[in-house]
Amino acid sequence: MPVPVYPSGTVRVLLGTEHVSEATRAAVQSRLDAPAAYVPQFLAPDTYALLEAVAARLFPQPDRPTQPIPLAPAVDQRLTEGRADGWRYDALPPDREAYRLGLGGIQEIAQALFQADFMALNPGQQDAVLQALADGHPPGPAWETLAAGRFFEELLAELTETYYAHPLAQEEIGYVGMADLPSWTKIGLNEKDDREVS
Repeated sequence: MPVPVYPSGTVRVLLGTEHVSEATRAAVQSRLDAPAAYVPQFLAPDTYALLEAVAARLFPQPDRPTQPIPLAPAVDQRLTEGRADGWRYDALPPDREAYRLGLGGIQEIAQALFQADFMALNPGQQDAVLQALADGHPPGPAWETLAAGRFFEELLAELTETYYAHPLAQEEIGYVGMADLPSWTKIGLNEKDDREVS
């Protein structure tokens, strides 16, 4: 049974209505208009390419082969600006250091398991590397000082948040919460406001 989704373009239609505040409109529109090419500012180019490859395995987007939702730019921008989400596990160093160590550690896992860099591996091997990381006890010196399971959890959470902050992903799950200026009045089970798609 197919999962119901909002029609393509729903978010863009709502952006042109009085249901969306100017600040929200600007934020959502900037995600839609983000350039396809991004030059990393914090991560070194090879480390950034690794982050892109990891994100592509954790969030494969086969329905968007030509223009997937970009995930790595948001991470690099946040690290460049030194922003955090207001908390972190005390088992992890600050985010900038955690990402540098963790992405380097992913290369160490790839080398230990397959004697090759992560990006040279086939998809199944890449998945095995990420599974070793998720399991919490991967090979490699980086993981002697960096909590692997916690790093994986943080990485996955940030990529998930970035993915579902994008309007195209929001359309897929039927999220129109950004259209909240008139307030939501029908909040009961299966009730929908007039501006929601049936």
